[in-house]
Amino acid sequence: MIVKQFYLGCLAHASYLIGDETSGDAAVVDPQRDVDQYVAFASEHGLTIRHVLLTHLHADFIAGHLELRDRVGATIYLGAAAQAEYAFTPLGDGDRIELGRVRLQALETPGHTPESISIQVFDLDRGTAQPYAVLTGDTLFVGDVGRPDLRAALGWSATDLGGKLYDSLWTKLLALPDASLVFPAHGAGSLCGKALGKETSSTIGEQRRNNYALQPMTKDAFIDLVTADQPDAPAYFTYDAVLNAKERPTLEQTLERELTPLTLDVVLALKDVGGQVLDVREPDEFAAAHLAGSINIGLGGQYATWAGTILNRERPLAIIAGPGREAEAAMRLGRIGFDHVLGYLAGGLLNLTDRPDLTATTERLSAPVAADRINGSHPPLVVDVRAPRERQQKAIAGSINLPLNHLTERLEELPKDRPLLVHCAGGYRSSIAASLLQQHDFAVSELAGGIAAWELAGLPLERTT
Repeated sequence: MIVKQFYLGCLAHASYLIGDETSGDAAVVDPQRDVDQYVAFASEHGLTIRHVLLTHLHADFIAGHLELRDRVGATIYLGAAAQAEYAFTPLGDGDRIELGRVRLQALETPGHTPESISIQVFDLDRGTAQPYAVLTGDTLFVGDVGRPDLRAALGWSATDLGGKLYDSLWTKLLALPDASLVFPAHGAGSLCGKALGKETSSTIGEQRRNNYALQPMTKDAFIDLVTADQPDAPAYFTYDAVLNAKERPTLEQTLERELTPLTLDVVLALKDVGGQVLDVREPDEFAAAHLAGSINIGLGGQYATWAGTILNRERPLAIIAGPGREAEAAMRLGRIGFDHVLGYLAGGLLNLTDRPDLTATTERLSAPVAADRINGSHPPLVVDVRAPRERQQKAIAGSINLPLNHLTERLEELPKDRPLLVHCAGGYRSSIAASLLQQHDFAVSELAGGIAAWELAGLPLERTT
């Protein structure tokens, strides 16, 4: 038996290939949309991918089930309660997929979504008394459980799904042997829960002992617990959940259209009619020089998540990238279903060498210089764009908190007659914020290195409540 986990750090997403070396049959569970790695791994190990399973219709990324169907002819499987435009085989409690001496057996575990399933993995050479592992999707994580509030826009209340989640955990997953391995679909950093651990696997026994949401409690207490204090979900989550149930172009077809070189005149014309220009270079490069009016979301951070949060999926998009990184930028947008890229600026920022009228910069201040400005006679307003829970631990005195995911809707709270100094934890989010503020004609600078640099310089911090 082969069990291979593929972990995508930028989306905190785990997918799996399960194979049987003797028969050569394999299945992929919860694949990302760019599926080359699964095809390559299968080829290297003499396997044929015949099946592709989704534990649920994911909200935070577009799965690669259609890509594997079209690339290798894999049959698609969804939970029995799912509805989709494409043909699929429904899996209910006890339904099996046989891969030679490996068996996949479904458990219906609704709660995170109505159609959620978990997949038990049996090595038949070891027997059928207990599963070797269970792929829990977003029902059970290491240290957490799936949030039940992401289907509200589709008519499911968090209370109803929270009750189903309780039943799924206590009557299905916690009924499995303690030794069974737990392989979830996400790890720390995912917005599909609020307290995911950094480990990417565990056991039922470890989770029974250590997971805060699996301690003895009533169903009502559990619902209150898992519906409280969840992080804000980006607007694209509902869009992706719906798109994962639709027939759509594959990523390969999409990228073939999107990787089109554009002239500077075309990019400017796009911007003039309300299109978006996305600069994916790192914050220090963007600060040094960029096309005025462009948005910076660097490839070095949680690029797809922030792109899905900040960008408008209804407006066309042009990419500005460093040399050779245009395909990566478009592909990673494709992972969340943002398929509205018109192309990329051919030659990148070299186009602006002789066009200072189109070029903007962002002032990035070291922590000591920023402190001097704050203590000066005309201090800037310090804008902290971190999440409220981060700010509670430490903050710069006198700063205000406008979390990045709510910045554009709260611009009226900021003065136009006073300079702004934005910061985050390390400088990635503040660069996004500064680019958005520049679009709206604010005078803005950044704290280079964020609050981490401020603390390293020995400058004072306070706790907030």
